Amino acid sequence: MSEKKNLGHNSKKDFLKSPVEHIDITSFDSRKIVSSMKKMSFVSREVANASEIYNEMLKDKDCTIFLTLAGSTSAAGCMHIYRDMVKYNMVDAIVATGASIIDMDFFEALGFKHYQGSQYQNDNELRNNYIDRIYDTYIDEEELQMCDKIISEIADKLQPKAYTSREFIKEIGKYLKSNVKKKGSLIETAYDNNVPIFCPAFTDSSAGFGLVMHQERNPNSHITIDSIKEFRELTEIKIKSKGSGLFMIGGGVPKNFIQDTVICAELLGKNVDMHKYAVQITVADSRDGACSSSTLKEASSWGKVDTTKEQMVFAEATTVLPLIASDAYHTGEWKNRDRKNFSKIFG
Repeated sequence: MSEKKNLGHNSKKDFLKSPVEHIDITSFDSRKIVSSMKKMSFVSREVANASEIYNEMLKDKDCTIFLTLAGSTSAAGCMHIYRDMVKYNMVDAIVATGASIIDMDFFEALGFKHYQGSQYQNDNELRNNYIDRIYDTYIDEEELQMCDKIISEIADKLQPKAYTSREFIKEIGKYLKSNVKKKGSLIETAYDNNVPIFCPAFTDSSAGFGLVMHQERNPNSHITIDSIKEFRELTEIKIKSKGSGLFMIGGGVPKNFIQDTVICAELLGKNVDMHKYAVQITVADSRDGACSSSTLKEASSWGKVDTTKEQMVFAEATTVLPLIASDAYHTGEWKNRDRKNFSKIFG
């Protein structure tokens, strides 16, 4: 029996025909919905409280706002939200998974797309068509491998030495200025606005595959990633900040990495305050002792987060993030903020 018959009537083209469209928070005003939620209960009131705290961060001119990203919301339609948070000066530094930045944002900047699919599709059939699945979202594996290849080619052109993920992502930003297929990616926008992006687990992504290919081709003269130096760089931003706030999507390494800057600064003999504001949107549970790197109140016991202005929002992020971000955009506190330009402190 031929491979085509094994696959039935479904070809790759059949699967990859409905691109994910990223939501535009500037096109609608969620303020009335969010203010109404304030008078409700359960997750609705959590969302309203989170919106209020985020607007306080934006209003506080001394507050450095850190955005942390974990999970697949960028692939699911939130990519332009993060881009616009940078564009409209609503975030000063980003800590993310490598997948969020490379497999999703850089991937689309190269002209590729994510597609709507189904979580019920036969995964063997998807594999036979070389399609990767993120819940109900599809990615063309051949295009993802092209992303790996381009990462390796960018690395080939760099001076062999140790780079932080921030430094390497900055080089990707330079690359996109002349090679971009889709304008307005998060990487490109952050590059244009001097907003540093850190990926503490950078190699757990297409970047890792690309850098392995680069090192295989250049066994005696290649680049590598220095995660210790980037921890020091991120801590330096915290030290230079009069105050700070966290806006966190998911948890995991990005969340813990930014919270640990408080402890790291103290160990370096610097007098810094705990993160004054904190919002986390997550579906993780705390009953297993984790909540994808602790609840915000628990983080206070470690001296990381102040509990005065903190809100856990237990919801799937694509459902509530657009409301919070649109509310902040239309409230407009970002218009009165000065850009921190933290990328410039590293040269």
